[in-house]
Amino acid sequence: MTKPATPLYVVHESPIHGRGVFARRKIKAGERIIEYTGEIVDWEETCRRTAEKGGPINHTFFFTLNDGMLIDGGAGGNDARFINHSCEPNCEAMEDEGRVYIHALMDIEKGEELKYNYGLIYDERHTPAVKKAFACHCGAPTCTGVMLAPKKRSRKKQGPVPTAD
Repeated sequence: MTKPATPLYVVHESPIHGRGVFARRKIKAGERIIEYTGEIVDWEETCRRTAEKGGPINHTFFFTLNDGMLIDGGAGGNDARFINHSCEPNCEAMEDEGRVYIHALMDIEKGEELKYNYGLIYDERHTPAVKKAFACHCGAPTCTGVMLAPKKRSRKKQGPVPTAD
């Protein structure tokens, strides 16, 4: 009988936020570290669950898939839900046929915290209150101060679109 592989990571308190995931050994660039698991739900169910918990949508374990469905890491999820955001990530999330895997972007040293850029999309105005709710505490030199993806400028604001005559 083969012994199960030791996970590449360990979970404990993080200086960034709450719990974090840390390398148990050196992890090579490109290495798959963990799958982000949980129950697959639609947006309506996501909103219902968030409201039921009385929590803001900004503090959940939901991970959006390319097809619009979401993985609820808080329902049957694993330790991947504890990977924190950073403006200077050492990992990235990659979707493959409806499953999300966390991969190392670079070599990660033993004891180093695993981090990826959440790039959260928030369609409403990015008011000071919203930015405070989505505040980033990663401490990176290039920290933007917020976990939100930059808003895309609408065509209206970009000015007229040139046409060929």
